[in-house]
Amino acid sequence: MTRQIILAAHFPGVNNTTVWTDPAAGSQIEFSSFAHLARTAERGLFDFLFLAEGLRLREQRGEIYDLDVVGRPDTLTVLAAIAAVTERLGLAGTLNATFHEPYELARQLATLDHLSGGRAAWNVVTTPNAFTGENFRRGGFLSYEDRYVRAAEFIAASRVLWDSWAEDEVVAAGDTFTRTASPGAFEFHGTQFDIAGNFTVPRSPQRHPVIIQAGDSAAGRDFAAASADAIFSRHGTLEAGQAFYADVKGRLARYGREPDSLKILPAVTFVLGDTDAEAQERAHHIRRQQVTPQTAIRLLEQVWNRDLSALDPEGPLPPFDPDVSADPIIQGRTRLHDDPIATARHWRELAASKNLGIRDLIIEVTGRQSFIGTPAAVAESMTSFVRRDAADGFILVPHLTPAGLDDFVDLVVPLLQERGVFRSAYPEAGSTLRSLLGLPPVSPSSVAAFRRGEAA
Repeated sequence: MTRQIILAAHFPGVNNTTVWTDPAAGSQIEFSSFAHLARTAERGLFDFLFLAEGLRLREQRGEIYDLDVVGRPDTLTVLAAIAAVTERLGLAGTLNATFHEPYELARQLATLDHLSGGRAAWNVVTTPNAFTGENFRRGGFLSYEDRYVRAAEFIAASRVLWDSWAEDEVVAAGDTFTRTASPGAFEFHGTQFDIAGNFTVPRSPQRHPVIIQAGDSAAGRDFAAASADAIFSRHGTLEAGQAFYADVKGRLARYGREPDSLKILPAVTFVLGDTDAEAQERAHHIRRQQVTPQTAIRLLEQVWNRDLSALDPEGPLPPFDPDVSADPIIQGRTRLHDDPIATARHWRELAASKNLGIRDLIIEVTGRQSFIGTPAAVAESMTSFVRRDAADGFILVPHLTPAGLDDFVDLVVPLLQERGVFRSAYPEAGSTLRSLLGLPPVSPSSVAAFRRGEAA
């Protein structure tokens, strides 16, 4: 059988890849935007919709970061609403294992799995961010080194909760047949959690929601190999994707898992045109919309860790080095550069070699569209990417809300179907997200494999 491509849609959230100034841009808050993107993804037979989460508005130079002024709605509430206007599309939410609690989150995810008929997924993220922690009772005391310790225990405790109810049974009473389930007690004792009691939600259609993880460090890759069903990768080039794919898949055996039990899904962008030249021209225009002069300075400040508002966005980089001793100039976002001094040195060399000012440099170094070209060229590139073991599929990040996925569904999906690498209809059997992704069902043996990984 021809290898099938997994496709997911990322709602274009609060970040500088979303173009806010385009006349076609819509609301980030109104439900109609979420519903439009979800229905478009389902019309395109996508596997799932992916939502990010922000637990605190970011601040830069002590002010709310410009891109956060639209607000950040609650992930699970939005997904529950989307469940009511879709039938087969998976519903994946980013939820933080650092600040939530297992009983609370396991209960919410099991409920979503019931409400949606087995379509729930959890993108597990962590943070050592004390700034975000100020919004929570437990505060920001969790060290960077302990974040995966807590996350692994969080997932282990959640699995105990999800498994605490007995399997459903059909009981006959005369001519009447009743489906029953029995609640059971749970206990989990670890370094991060010490809980016991009775779970309130019966086993859901998937038993365990699909677990997604997004870490790229060695610890993050091991965590995914031990505990996740899919990994949200940032490696959008063929060579980087192949290296990441081989590395992560190669870690599975030590946890008693098969290669197909973990799907690797890089986040990618796309720009389409009637010709390749038209697509390239459009991509250039979009990048300049995404990186405005103001955004360029803001992103530069996050490396230099200084107020650079007096600089000309079209002018040269600052001659002085980043301030690595001061508190971060931006609060509420993950650190993007481990070595700011080395990053600044590299950027200066690149700017000098290509004669780039600040804005053009930021456009150059902050990423570009992953797939650019005619619909046929994009379909062929995606097919090659998967066939050459750089990914199992893609999480598409359109640049417009909410209609940014429309052209891809109308123009590229039919070409993928013609190539035989993407479904032409949702399967009649196996309506859960786990089944749609080709993941093995949760069974006693798979639970044992996960628990071996969690204990490793």
